[in-house]
Amino acid sequence: MALDLDIDRIRRLVGEGVRDKVYPGAVWAVGDHSNMVIGTPGVLDPDRPDEPMRHDTVFDVGGLTEILAVWSAVGSLVEDGKLHLDEQLGVFWPEVRGHSLGRVTTRHLLTHTAGGPPLTDLGDLYGTHPRDIRDGVLHEDLRCPPGEAVEYTDRAALVLGFLAEELSGQSLDVLAATRVWQPLGMTRTCYGPLPDEAAARCAPTELDDSTGTRLRGTAHGSQARLLGGVCGSSGAFSVLPDLAAFLRHVLQPGQDGGQPGFGPAWVRESLRIRTGDLSPAGGLFWHPAPGTVAGTDDIWVPDGSTGAGAWLSPQQGRWAVLLTNELYYARDPESLGQVRDAFRSLAFA
Repeated sequence: MALDLDIDRIRRLVGEGVRDKVYPGAVWAVGDHSNMVIGTPGVLDPDRPDEPMRHDTVFDVGGLTEILAVWSAVGSLVEDGKLHLDEQLGVFWPEVRGHSLGRVTTRHLLTHTAGGPPLTDLGDLYGTHPRDIRDGVLHEDLRCPPGEAVEYTDRAALVLGFLAEELSGQSLDVLAATRVWQPLGMTRTCYGPLPDEAAARCAPTELDDSTGTRLRGTAHGSQARLLGGVCGSSGAFSVLPDLAAFLRHVLQPGQDGGQPGFGPAWVRESLRIRTGDLSPAGGLFWHPAPGTVAGTDDIWVPDGSTGAGAWLSPQQGRWAVLLTNELYYARDPESLGQVRDAFRSLAFA
């Protein structure tokens, strides 16, 4: 059965974002388990106006790394019995024992209730050596006791990435690739920096002050660059077909034949309100889309994202993706946010 969508309105909306220079170009899709509608307005790079966006354009997915790599890897460790959500980290992780982070649980981190400080420039805080950064993140004092408030920080994804590496004995890029991306056929999803051939098909983002050129195949997230390209909060690159495979699996685990490390139990655990009476409400690295109510509208969006957006509705059996390189022009979350909210409303109407 074809998707019931006002495709013309979606095309006009996303195209207007190109016209108004919210982003140079975009790749969008709305789908369910067996159908998908795709649009590719705009260009890859305004300096190369003859090169259009394509459905297989590579994007720096920024904050979606938290879902593609960390949330899914943590889910595989939970379902393997190697990690228990409500056990304090200091009980089984010697590196944080005796520090305030040792009182935090994995559930606190996944619900952004750990009480940790916001993540600012890691280089300014801890220096530029990866070991010093890791030590600084893991040993920083909390701002408030765990469980008292919901406050988003991508520090949670950083810590969980380090934890996943500790428990698995693998680097996060290898863990995500072997347990999630490869089983789902996500052959073009990886951490950067990308090789030259892949970078050439990557949508450019911010201007690199050190070289005077656009970042292309190198993560715009400073945390990822400081940590050699791989971290929990950013650094992953992907393409629309891979993201579609991932979201289809989240909606109906195992239906495509892939057997990644996380399954329906982890999805059910995550797409439920897990913050009690605290506000804003959220699940495990997912939260109800703005203006919606979980269990009623049932549209979920990943925590932490920049130019790459993804949504899903278990109730409708539908997912949507909007990929842009809006950082090419400016860090203007308000303009992009308006496009994204309108796109989500049309995609799940």
